[in-house]
Amino acid sequence: MNLKPETIEKIDKLVPRYPTVRSAALPLCHLVQEDQGYLSQEAMEWIAERLDLQPINIIEIVTFYPMLRTEPTGQYHVRVCRTLPCALAGAYQTCKSFEKEFGCKVGHTSEDGKVTLEFVECHADCGKGPVVMVGEDEYTDIDPEKAAEMAAKMKSGELPNGLSA
Repeated sequence: MNLKPETIEKIDKLVPRYPTVRSAALPLCHLVQEDQGYLSQEAMEWIAERLDLQPINIIEIVTFYPMLRTEPTGQYHVRVCRTLPCALAGAYQTCKSFEKEFGCKVGHTSEDGKVTLEFVECHADCGKGPVVMVGEDEYTDIDPEKAAEMAAKMKSGELPNGLSA
């Protein structure tokens, strides 16, 4: 597996900090996902080998936590908060607007690979809902009309994808 040298450096510093090596599994999953975009079978096996665990131990973690992905996301990873404050502010209607604009359902990636659309729990900006994250960039007060405008900007490439190069 090809990890960036800075990711390997972070891993090498992180693992010894845990008295029980197994405790480093979740942080390593996050680091590898940040580097690779998702956790492939190869990545999970690499993490298991690095921590002297069985691959099933890593698969259990990856399948338990919804923020860990086993498939690549689209160029734009759109996450709509659905916790109560955002839901009351219209998050479900906002998400429906994204679904319509991109022609894909929540939990899926558009056919062109441009967008992955997900519901998530709390972005911790409850007073400004509905909150939408695109990559690592947060957008607040996104009603269905603003969602359609954002979708148009994503389709044309005008909206940053929130990913660091």
